[in-house]
Amino acid sequence: MVILPRASVLRYSFHMSDKRLLLRHALATLAYRTSRALENAPLNFANFNGAGRHPVQILAHMGDLLDWALSLAQGNSTWHNSQPLSWHHEQQRFFDALAAFDAFLASSAPLYAPVDRLLQGPIADALTHTGQLAMLRRLAGSPTRGEDFYAAAVQVGQVGPIQPAPAKVI
Repeated sequence: MVILPRASVLRYSFHMSDKRLLLRHALATLAYRTSRALENAPLNFANFNGAGRHPVQILAHMGDLLDWALSLAQGNSTWHNSQPLSWHHEQQRFFDALAAFDAFLASSAPLYAPVDRLLQGPIADALTHTGQLAMLRRLAGSPTRGEDFYAAAVQVGQVGPIQPAPAKVI
């Protein structure tokens, strides 16, 4: 049995908080990038049929991923395959699910899933689908603006559809 000095325990405790904060930053990044992929999309983009699933189906799946992530974090893993709503409602559902997950992470409630698994699973999957939406925008003839995402004003807790203007357009 190894007994750690009190300072080591405190350092570990802060390290865990840092992981939770980093996951919240990943959620803010997801919100920022998804808002860029969705902004100024033409109304007919929701049902664009150029490469597999329609954008509205992808966005519904992204909402499902975030609902699942929250259920994992709360300790009761639940998965649903939702039928897509209207484009407007599906966008709202996505950002609502993102806000609910972020609010849970911002609370003092215990996490019942490892942060690294939440990041590597549902969050990484949602980020992949964000790129898919951006690619579909180009295929649909309505490309998104190029942007330096490193310089983007992504901030923890900023997970709604309204995001800061790009810091540097490419």
